[in-house]
Amino acid sequence: MSPTVPIIDVAGLRAAEPDARRAVAAELGAACRGAGFFLVTGHGIPDSTTAGLFGAARALFALPEAAKQAMSIRRSPHNRGYVGMSEEQLDPTKPADRKEAFNIGLDLAADDSEVLAGKPFRGVNLWPEGAPELRTAIMAHFDAAWALGRLLHRGFALDLGIAEDFFEDKLDRPLATLRLLHYPAGGGAEAALGAGEHTDYGNVTVLATDGVAGLEVKRRGGGWEEVPQVAGAFVCNIGDCLMRWTNDVYVSTPHRVRAPSAERYSAAFFLDPNPDTMVTVLPGCTGPDNPARYPPVTGADYLREKLDATYAHRRGS
Repeated sequence: MSPTVPIIDVAGLRAAEPDARRAVAAELGAACRGAGFFLVTGHGIPDSTTAGLFGAARALFALPEAAKQAMSIRRSPHNRGYVGMSEEQLDPTKPADRKEAFNIGLDLAADDSEVLAGKPFRGVNLWPEGAPELRTAIMAHFDAAWALGRLLHRGFALDLGIAEDFFEDKLDRPLATLRLLHYPAGGGAEAALGAGEHTDYGNVTVLATDGVAGLEVKRRGGGWEEVPQVAGAFVCNIGDCLMRWTNDVYVSTPHRVRAPSAERYSAAFFLDPNPDTMVTVLPGCTGPDNPARYPPVTGADYLREKLDATYAHRRGS
């Protein structure tokens, strides 16, 4: 096992006994202050849901190029849709990433009041034509990962000494994105990484992998360490937004995906707060010698700033 990335059984967060919940919260807090990464077991997500997700991902990325481009992220101002191979460059000092991706968020109807009002990041998902089973499988995982993300936040709240349900009304209609990812086989000789060095934008990421290695986390003392593959576990990591909320008590750790030796699929669920939530440094994370390092910002404004720095088509719009 990894000396850096711990495995945490989070089943105790559902226990009626407060001590059981606090014990798991302490483990989560240690991981969030240390590696910023941890593996989660006891999450309650059935293997069948994950299998359905990866079956849908393989079918989606196998679609003809024209069908994928009909769902291009360039057609949506809401961070929805298909991202073609090498369209993204997470590390500006490296070549473009060797991956393709597909983003979905809350599955809102076209007549949803926030969609009609043009609220930021409140758009319809772009789905492939004539494949409702893909939508069903993908949304099943979205909902399961969302529930797990909210459960983790109850543990974070306990660890941080705030009300256990503090984050509930800030994550009940979130700017969450489920991103399906496909990395072609490349091998170590490739100049481009599957995904360049970066930190994630939101509060927490819940990552499902197909068992093919490639994800690496940057150690605090320098150097890279491969995140272990554990059957049935999800890889979780802290994002920039939660680091901001905690005034850097929790850490958002740089990571990357090297070009895999075999074809690789993964699915990252990024849990960002509700768009109107004000992200303000938590009072327990400041002190006389540790003032707030970040000004308040809404969830929507924060996500917009991050995405505009990543996508050239957004900067030009």
